[in-house]
Amino acid sequence: MHPEILRQLVAQHGRELREQAHRAATARTASRARRRARLAADGEFAVPAIPDYVDGSFRAAGDEAAGRVPAGRHAA
Repeated sequence: MHPEILRQLVAQHGRELREQAHRAATARTASRARRRARLAADGEFAVPAIPDYVDGSFRAAGDEAAGRVPAGRHAA
């Protein structure tokens, strides 16, 4: 076989093997990501509390009764 043809065949085979390895790695990555998402969905997600300057959720019930009004709010 001509050396140039042999070199091209070897190069083509190398490209095909690299492409196959890349596809396999991509499939493993996707599988791991799906597994992590599935396992994370089973656990509980803790929603962080929103500070009172947004919706008043940290304001204590006794604050208004005692006449203490959080900063930025006006007494009604």
